[in-house]
Amino acid sequence: MRVHFKAMDSYGSDNLASQASVANNVALIQMLFDGLVDSLVQAQGHLAHGAIQEKGKCIARASRIVVGLQGALDFTKGGELAQNLNDLYNYVTRRLIFANAHNDMEAIKEVHGLMSEIRMAWEQLPTLLPAQAKLH
Repeated sequence: MRVHFKAMDSYGSDNLASQASVANNVALIQMLFDGLVDSLVQAQGHLAHGAIQEKGKCIARASRIVVGLQGALDFTKGGELAQNLNDLYNYVTRRLIFANAHNDMEAIKEVHGLMSEIRMAWEQLPTLLPAQAKLH
């Protein structure tokens, strides 16, 4: 179970004095990933239909979410996992810039796949939290 709390530690939510706070932080991160993945899906649709300006707006929104997730990382508490996520977010940011500049559908799909995997992991986290966290 400790490995799953490390995921939360990476986002600075190690204050387990309030189990409700932990649950709320998990829900917030899940919402951010939902918005990120949704923005990437919309960007793909806009690019497929030649709506370049709208594609750019969706990629910009996705990029802002990635920067927000990255900025919330706690390297002191999150250790190696936080650093790995930071490296991944740096890569994702570069790929989004490339995708936007070159209208590259494959780059958007790549980022979508990467972020969808992390999103699925965060969806599983509430089932691993102590019962007290689920009650609040």
